[in-house]
Amino acid sequence: MRPSFARFALLLVSALATPALGAQRSAAAPADLAITNVTVIDAVNGVRPARTVLVTNGRIVAVNDAPQSANAKTTVDGTGRFLIPGLWDFHVHLTYDARLTAAMPGLFLNHGITSIRDTGGELGLVTAAVRALRADSALAPRVFFAGPLMDGASVVYDGTGRPPLGIANPDVAAARANIARLAAAGVDFVKIYEMVTPEVFDVLVTEARARGLPIDGHVPLMMRAREVGPRVQSLEHLRNIEMDCAAQPEQLLAERRQRMLNPEAVSGFTLRSNLHTLQRLAAVAAFDARECAQVLAAMRNTIQVPTLRLNAMGLRSPFTRSDWPAILAKLPADVAAEWRATGERTVQMGAPPRDSTYGEFSLRLVRMMHEAGVPIGAGTDTPIGFAAPGYSLHSEMEMLVRAGLPPMEALRAATLRPAEFFGRAGEMGTIAPGMLADLVLLSADPLVDITNTKRIEAVVTKGRLLDRAALAALVR
Repeated sequence: MRPSFARFALLLVSALATPALGAQRSAAAPADLAITNVTVIDAVNGVRPARTVLVTNGRIVAVNDAPQSANAKTTVDGTGRFLIPGLWDFHVHLTYDARLTAAMPGLFLNHGITSIRDTGGELGLVTAAVRALRADSALAPRVFFAGPLMDGASVVYDGTGRPPLGIANPDVAAARANIARLAAAGVDFVKIYEMVTPEVFDVLVTEARARGLPIDGHVPLMMRAREVGPRVQSLEHLRNIEMDCAAQPEQLLAERRQRMLNPEAVSGFTLRSNLHTLQRLAAVAAFDARECAQVLAAMRNTIQVPTLRLNAMGLRSPFTRSDWPAILAKLPADVAAEWRATGERTVQMGAPPRDSTYGEFSLRLVRMMHEAGVPIGAGTDTPIGFAAPGYSLHSEMEMLVRAGLPPMEALRAATLRPAEFFGRAGEMGTIAPGMLADLVLLSADPLVDITNTKRIEAVVTKGRLLDRAALAALVR
């Protein structure tokens, strides 16, 4: 049967149009960057071998089957290499040690960290550091910040003998005023600290939520972890969770509340230290599986940032790592000299290892959290506790795997979980069209060995390619 005139006309139009469309594709403007024939890995899409990733104007525009060639201004051959999303350090203090502040951006990028979350510092200092990192001319990670820690009437980090990271919230009126001030300063989230009362905690949460600010924190000592967890989006260090995982946790709480009356008027730092000394290891020894199951059930929507490289430092000292001398060489000279001397004294004096009870418990608790479906985020507390900026994030992922997370889940902790905290999973944390172009190219498979995240060939930050020479030049 002969085709109708209408069908014949449609076929003719299609035939004529096809070459024109092909010509349009070939004539399309080239992408800014193509990474070709690479194995793409992320926590949502899994492992995708032989892909070409195209980047234009700071965003991923395509993840295609690898062609023979790509139309791009710059092309990187990814054959035999592995591409992961840019890493986050989800717990950073940019201004804790002024000697490191200026060096941190380069150190982070040098180690593949393309985003950071500053979890506490004096407001003026932190906002100045953030402005510098966000300047159009800055070559720096993306940065999100909280400003000062929202502490209680007693402030742990009050500037006496330690940096002034916290501010007092002695009552609900002060809490309301402080949240308003932080919101006006442009903070990205709020961090609630350990010395607040339940009444002040309630107001801080209410005021932060009213402004659309995510909430991070430590479990306040006058509260239980199971009642705090559901009301915040992330918690740090596993701190004070052990006290709610013990037998008869209500008795421990009553004792803490009594001592928090602080009749001797000791400093916030001393009061907190005394309470930790009194209850932390005792609570670990009195661990109750049934109580802890209830705690973990209450935290299934709360990202836990365990900072295992800090909690379990006695199990994996930075001073004994084979690459520690090379890492010290990247740090400012005065910091490197101080940290090197401390390490040498520790090793040469044969100092007894620090008690590993809490470190081992931290690993076990993270394993239980993972098995219970509690989300885990990767943060380091840089630069506290010899946390070399950038490098320490890789140590944290190593410890997460040691605790029982599969390597893909350790990657999720350092890529997607932080994006979820800020409601940015639609544009950060995975490798897909439309996502911000923050990427790390590795020479070895991180799913075979998580330490392969240190084998960095190149970093893409905000769409800009930094090869090994450019990354080396970032270290001062």
